Amino acid sequence: MHDDGFHLSSEAFRAHGHALIDWIASYLDDIEQHPVRATVEPGWVREQLPAHPPEHGEDFGRMLADVERIVMPGLTHWQHPSFFAYFPSNTSGPSILGELLSAGLGVQGMLWATSPACTELETHMLDWMLDLLGLPDRFRSTGAGGGVLQDSASSATLCALLAARERVADRPADRGAVDPYRRCAVYASEHAHSSVAKAVRIAGLDPSLLRLIPSDDDNAMRPDAFADAVTRDQQAGLVPTMVVATIGTTSSTAIDPVPAIAEVAVPAGCWLHVDAALAGTAAVCPELRWIHDGVDRADSYCFNPHKWMFTNFDCDAFYVADRHALLRALSVTPEYLRNPASDSGEVIDYRDWQVPLGRRFRALKLWFVIRHYGEEGLRHHVREHLRLAAGFAARVADHPDFELVAPVPLNLVCFRHLAGDAFNAALLDRLNDSGSVYLTHTRLDGRYTLRCSIGQTRTTQRHVDAAWEHITRAAAAMDATGERG
Repeated sequence: MHDDGFHLSSEAFRAHGHALIDWIASYLDDIEQHPVRATVEPGWVREQLPAHPPEHGEDFGRMLADVERIVMPGLTHWQHPSFFAYFPSNTSGPSILGELLSAGLGVQGMLWATSPACTELETHMLDWMLDLLGLPDRFRSTGAGGGVLQDSASSATLCALLAARERVADRPADRGAVDPYRRCAVYASEHAHSSVAKAVRIAGLDPSLLRLIPSDDDNAMRPDAFADAVTRDQQAGLVPTMVVATIGTTSSTAIDPVPAIAEVAVPAGCWLHVDAALAGTAAVCPELRWIHDGVDRADSYCFNPHKWMFTNFDCDAFYVADRHALLRALSVTPEYLRNPASDSGEVIDYRDWQVPLGRRFRALKLWFVIRHYGEEGLRHHVREHLRLAAGFAARVADHPDFELVAPVPLNLVCFRHLAGDAFNAALLDRLNDSGSVYLTHTRLDGRYTLRCSIGQTRTTQRHVDAAWEHITRAAAAMDATGERG
């Protein structure tokens, strides 16, 4: 079904495209027939593949058949409604169609000039998001700041750190110094995401100057401990460069006290980056916008629509209050990228807001999602997930053999069996090996803790009820066989 030049003909593309859309729709309709977690052994998928690429082109139907035969057994089904592991990485119909359109258009949106619509739609979506989440106007594109779509919160943290580092190097006291970066101290909660430590290394800063600040009983950063660390560093001749405040930590969705952190960071000239990767979506509900208290003093902020806002990976919304430090850190303009629009200074070139040069048309899927659901639809689903999580937490609290290990401000429930670490680890393995449910773990106060993250597009009360039944039944079976220890 190739044309004379070996390309896929328009007729064949239409036929295969319809078949693939039908396949995806059927997959999502029937996803509960699959075990949640992949069950293959390491190396199994590669063993099914030919040792060398084909000399002659193959039929699309054969390719799709091999997806069924080879790929499907090796998948963990992130869109399964009984996927309660990590944090969600949701898809939805409008997002998938937006991604398909982006792939079909094949735009490389590195400059405004390379596709004005790619840039301007993205800028507008980031401004829409401020309205959607009630975020401060200091991040709006019409002022000194603005937003950009990154691939992930990890990249957003790195870009924020590069901008913060640039601001340090540009200070009169440090300008011209041989290596001001070796004095840059970075701060984050002991429960902050590992991307902070990675960003420090990539940015060329001294890893020993990353300060992991102790947390309180709710697993949130202690502002007094942060203030003490800043004072000690200043007395040692170091420069407080950036602090990462997390709204919704990965381990427990703890919410760092951003207003109190800002009270320390701002006078010290320390860049305040707020990471709300999962939790930011909750602010579509006006009653939950308290999570963003203090963000009006932040230098940068990010959250991931690709987690809880039904927009498939990758899509991170990253904002800065003043774009100039970011542009100084990331702008490099060779002659072959010069053009009249960029030289005019009247357009945004998003290549200067990220590490890579090239960029995809991510704004299309976000545009489709927001327009399909509207604020009303997004709020409905967030509130439903919160209701399901609260109900699950209540069951844990009422059960004589289980306990809650952390507060449940949003949609993550951290819990454990009273029988101890080894029992909980064995319980998690038994649950995940069953194929009926998938959870992950963390450690809080040194204790092995199970995490149930409720936020999948297709998760309903039925799936949460079944998960709790699997958990309690598996625990009872282990008790009956003497595995309590």
